[in-house]
Amino acid sequence: MNTFYPEIKKNFGFGMMRLPMKDGEVDIPQTCDMVDAFLNAGFNYFDTAHGYIGGKSELAVKACLTSRYPRDSYILTDKLSPNFFNTEADIRPYFESMLEACGVDYFDFFLLHSLNKGNYPHYTGNRAFEIASELKAEGKVRHVGISFHDTADVLETILSEQPAIEVVQLQFNYLDYEDSHVQSRLCYEVCVKHGKPVIVMEPVRGGSLVNLPEAGLEVLKGLGDYSPAGYAIRYAASFDNIFMVLSGMSNMEQMTDNIKSMKDFSPLTEAEFKAVYSVADIIRAIPTIPCTSCKYCVDGDRCPMNINIPGIFNSENKARRFNTEDARGHYGWMTSKGGKPTDCIECGACEEICPQQLPIRQLLKEIGERFEG
Repeated sequence: MNTFYPEIKKNFGFGMMRLPMKDGEVDIPQTCDMVDAFLNAGFNYFDTAHGYIGGKSELAVKACLTSRYPRDSYILTDKLSPNFFNTEADIRPYFESMLEACGVDYFDFFLLHSLNKGNYPHYTGNRAFEIASELKAEGKVRHVGISFHDTADVLETILSEQPAIEVVQLQFNYLDYEDSHVQSRLCYEVCVKHGKPVIVMEPVRGGSLVNLPEAGLEVLKGLGDYSPAGYAIRYAASFDNIFMVLSGMSNMEQMTDNIKSMKDFSPLTEAEFKAVYSVADIIRAIPTIPCTSCKYCVDGDRCPMNINIPGIFNSENKARRFNTEDARGHYGWMTSKGGKPTDCIECGACEEICPQQLPIRQLLKEIGERFEG
């Protein structure tokens, strides 16, 4: 039983963001089978958001979960995303549409989604925190929290200014634990300081910690009867202030593996902690582009072709470290609202200001060949 929220049976949740797909639609029969397997194994926490799978996740929740099981048999989390409301008046109709899409009368957890320094004023300016508290008082929400993507100092500010926040959802895994950009450890410590229980997202880093380099797999061999995903998920669940670890599962094989790892959960042993940190060292030792994401190269109108250089370099680094489809998907996201590497006109404005003195033009050529060739 969960020590923070007794109604939650176990510390592993079904993130309904990467559901099985068939011909561009959610594979409802397979998703129903996965929901059944999850509940039958004793788990009951489900997580969705209005924008997941282009709006199809909430509908899948209704088709596969809420229309098939009594309301008290599951815990459901949904999220208020900043791109779906422009004014304070938009929030309640948006919230009601989420309830209808999911087929429920209330959400157990309601999170203000993807909080960061840039969109925090959008939430405060439209009284989103106050409205979330009002919804809780009305019984339409049981717990209010945030999902967070930024640095620890920003999280410190938000938690100090918004004491009504009950829980925080963080990206947390053994590769990002000491990462200077994600700051998993530092953000976790801010939550501990403020007494906020943590929900973990991306414990396997979008699948990256499943498809490990061969040297990383060798480290894990012989430790025990767990998959790379199993070690990653158990790692996140081994921290005291973490009450829920989410995994977005896209087939029954992944569901079966995760159930095996978490049904009778045991925290990582000292040897297992040492092993996963060794795997992280192996991954970090793979040569990558030493971009610090300072964004000097793209600030203002410096790049005339609107190329997201830091984001594209991040995609390349994912490919070098993991060689997974995750890198290609990330690249598509990084180029969806701007230019591609092949659009570079080689003006050199980016290189003139790069603190790391990177050969950006040449790197863009190489990345373009990898992803566009």
